[in-house]
Parts: sequence; C-alpha cells; structure tokens
Amino acid sequence: MIAITGGGGALGQAVIARLERDGATVSAPRSSEVDLLDAQQTQQWADSLTGVTALVHLVGGWKGGVDPADTEWLQKQLLTTVQNASRAFLEPLKANNGRFVIVSSKQALEPTWSNAAYAAAKAAAEAWTFALADEITANVIAVNAIVTPEMRAAKPDAKFATFTDAAHIADAIAFLLSPAAEKMNGQRLALHG
Repeated sequence: MIAITGGGGALGQAVIARLERDGATVSAPRSSEVDLLDAQQTQQWADSLTGVTALVHLVGGWKGGVDPADTEWLQKQLLTTVQNASRAFLEPLKANNGRFVIVSSKQALEPTWSNAAYAAAKAAAEAWTFALADEITANVIAVNAIVTPEMRAAKPDAKFATFTDAAHIADAIAFLLSPAAEKMNGQRLALHG
C-alpha cells in the first residue's frame, strides 16, 4: 500500500497512474476527505490502512512575496501537512521498512526575494524530511516547476525549458520506491534545469 497526499492535482494523478501501472495499491484521499492540517484526521487515515510501504507527499501550493498572511498559509500548506502526514505514518513505515518522498522546489536552496515565503516553507519541509531520514528512508525530489500534457497542449509554442514533466517526476518517485534505490536515504534528487 502506498499512501499519497496531494493526489488530486495533475502531478498526483500522474504519480498514481505510474505507480498503479507498476501494480501498486494506492490510497490518495482528496482534501475534502482528509484534512492534512488536522493531525487527528491524518492519523485516522493512517490507522485505516494496512501494509503501508511508502508515503509520497505531493501537497503543494504557491504564493510569491513575503506577505505575512501568505507566509502563514505556505507554512501550513507546505510544512504542517508534511509534519502531520509523516508523524501519522512513521510507525507503519518503520514496521514495513517503508519510504517517504516529497516533491520540493529548487527555490529551497536557491531562494529569491520574490519567492521568499515559498522558499522558506519548502526549505523547512526539506529539513524535516532529512531529519526523518534518521528514522526511515526519506528523500526529496526538487523541481523548478511542473509541466503537464494539458499545459503543453494549451500552449503548444511554449518551451517550458525550466519545467519538469509530471511524468518524469512520477518516474523518479517510482524509482525511489523501487529496490534499485534501497541505498538512497536523505538525498535530494534535482530534476530541474
């Protein structure tokens, strides 16, 4: 069983399709079903599953700048959800030699003032993940921006040069969950230009 947070978005759908194609069973509730900002609801979701071998955290969101309200929203969206989900699934993942993966941003290590609040939240989520690597296998995939087939179809002349294809991110996640990546822990896989 692979638990996925943020599965309702375009990246989540690509990841679910990729993992199911590999034969995985996936649990990816919508935010209306499990509020990841609520630690108790998150724990109830974790407790309802058996045999969890991986948690893939895809909850995202972006707001630029340094506005205090945006900063608070980003901290909740990008950090609190990571904390609640990883705490809820920690024991099952430990019991099953499980893995944890988050998708982060190039901005976490290369922040700009126009993205300061976002970069700070992503950096905090990465730090949490690397600390979690003391307990279980936990890795980060860093991208600049995500492009989907729908985006390419809507803008056929756009280059999307600094974007990473959602399918490639899904492939990287599948790799990190595979036996081939069993030695990778506490690593940051950069998939950005």
